[in-house]
This record gives sequence, structure tokens and C-alpha cells, in this order.
Amino acid sequence: MANEMTREGYTRLLEELEQLRTAGRDEIAARIKEARSFGDLSENAEYDEAMNAQAIMEARIAKLEDELGGARIIDEDEISTEEIKTGVKVKLHDVEMDEDVVYQILGKSQADPEKGIISDQSPVGKALIGRKIGETVTAELPNGAAIQFEILSIMK
Repeated sequence: MANEMTREGYTRLLEELEQLRTAGRDEIAARIKEARSFGDLSENAEYDEAMNAQAIMEARIAKLEDELGGARIIDEDEISTEEIKTGVKVKLHDVEMDEDVVYQILGKSQADPEKGIISDQSPVGKALIGRKIGETVTAELPNGAAIQFEILSIMK
């Protein structure tokens, strides 16, 4: 399945990738060069730290390349509010907590639950995709608990 994202999210990831490929790699190379100048590499904590930082950064670069390579940009002008799809915002009523919540459903690389952005691959996101206003949805959470929502509205 393609990693669906907004144009803004795609651009943000592309900018991060470019920064890591250029300034990020230059910074790590300078740290490694400086650490090598300290002498014996077998007992050189600065060198080990710089090499670990390089490995973490290269892993992030690979992840971004993978996400961007499989990305499908959501055309926000063509988003329908007939049913829940990636890109929409939904207002839900949490049946157990007896409160309303609003989530935007985006691809996994843009998910930020603290900001109300959930992944279309999350348990709640999967349960909501394809559903319509008025339906009641039950999502099975990773801890085995179930959460029930009534769909109140679907917005762009």
C-alpha cells in the first residue's frame, strides 16, 4: 500500500531528506574527522559516538527515501466527504468516554496522535476507513481493549 500524504507533508519530508544528505552528512564527516585526530580509535569515545550518529542518520535517510519513493500525494481538492478516506478529518463520539474527538487521517509518515493526526494504518484509522456518517465503529487496540466511536461528521 502506498504511503499517502499531503503535498505539505511530502514537501516537509523531502526538505528533511535534502538537509540530511547535505548539511547532515557534512556535519557527521567533520565530527568523524575531528574524532580521528584524537588518536587511537579503539578507545576513542568521540569516534564511536560520531560513527553511531552516522549510522542513525543513514538509517533515517534510507527510511525517508523509502517513504518518499512509495508516496502517493493526496489531492486535497478531490477529497470526498461521503465516506472516510485518507486525508479527511472526522468528528467522532467516543462512546465509553462520552466525549467528542476530532482526528485527521493521514499516511503513517505524517501521523502525530498528540496533534490529532492518526495513521490510516493504525487500529482506529483502519476501523474508520470506508465508513460513513452515523455508523458506529469498534477498533481493536494493540493492548486487546476495544474502543467504540460513532461517526458524527467527515470534513476536508
